[in-house]
Amino acid sequence: MVSHLPGESYCTAPPGTGKTMIARAIANEIGAHMTVINGPEIVSKFYGETEARLRQIFTEASQRQPAIIFIDELDALCPKRDGAQNEVEKRVVASLLTLMDGIGSEGHSGQLIVLGATNRPHAIDPALRRPGRFDKELEVGVPTAAERADILQKQLSFVPCNATSEEVTQLADAAHGYVGADLAAVSKEAGK
Repeated sequence: MVSHLPGESYCTAPPGTGKTMIARAIANEIGAHMTVINGPEIVSKFYGETEARLRQIFTEASQRQPAIIFIDELDALCPKRDGAQNEVEKRVVASLLTLMDGIGSEGHSGQLIVLGATNRPHAIDPALRRPGRFDKELEVGVPTAAERADILQKQLSFVPCNATSEEVTQLADAAHGYVGADLAAVSKEAGK
């Protein structure tokens, strides 16, 4: 059990770099319950339903502390209000702001945090990025050649493949710009 979890943070990275995997690893490492919200999937066409679902998620997480609420595709759930397509988007942003402001209140005891992920950080409403909300940004980049080789080596260990270390290094060098998901797909294909 952990006595205090860090504040709210969000991760910005290209698709397929492992943002969700990082959140799951954090939850596993500290023994926290994790609830995943996929931004576009939680949005309802019915008035007030999205906001009610957010409140329910925060209530359930506060009852299961230590807990992490992970919001994937944060930019889809909370776009900049000045460019919002409709009133629903503005209400959802306002609801999340209110819920996050309540985290420091009585009943949370520092064991409930919210993590977000996006590949479009500049599309997020700026009010979410102020201190006390998503005030810490973790940028995850595209892996280097050495990191790609490590990822490939790990992924290839799960499939029948006789690639030598030199071949894995050559493949990693040639796979410039590939992210973890791309390398997993290449490894899976190599095992066929």
